[in-house]
Amino acid sequence: MTAPSPPSLLDELPGDLMIWVLIISELLVFGAGLAAFLSVRLTDPSGFAEAQSHLHRTGAALNTIVLITSGYLAALALRFRMAGRRGAARLALAGAAVLGAVFLVIKGAEYADKAAQGITYDTHPFFMFYYLLTGFHVAHVIAGIVVILLVMWRDSVDNIEMGAAFWHMVDLIWVLLFPIVYLLA
Repeated sequence: MTAPSPPSLLDELPGDLMIWVLIISELLVFGAGLAAFLSVRLTDPSGFAEAQSHLHRTGAALNTIVLITSGYLAALALRFRMAGRRGAARLALAGAAVLGAVFLVIKGAEYADKAAQGITYDTHPFFMFYYLLTGFHVAHVIAGIVVILLVMWRDSVDNIEMGAAFWHMVDLIWVLLFPIVYLLA
């Protein structure tokens, strides 16, 4: 009789393997975008710094707090659901989705301000990357809100776990974008 094999790393991952394939592929895409941004920045550091001065660092910092808090609520929802507290889990998920919407409102105000200033993707290479990276992130926030709302409806532990994993990926991307795009001098 053979002994059972020890669990593999894949067995230890929470959720389904495909959510991790999605998360890793998205992180690689954003990583490539950030690498391109940093590479082009090397060719014009003063131009990038001047363009960066038009950004709203306070709003972006607030958005960082908003997304980290929403990620906490998504994690809390999983704990609540695992403890059998379905209503509390749904409430935490609703809070995470609302904070996702708050992020979009703040980001929308920043985009509106850029438009009012006449700043577009072709104003400077910095803004091409700014709109590309933050716009792609906005698309992920919207997708994440949809995922969270679907998970609220079909609120099994596995679904919440995978939805929270996706939402944490959205958080992580912003935590990388914020210092590189808004703060790097």
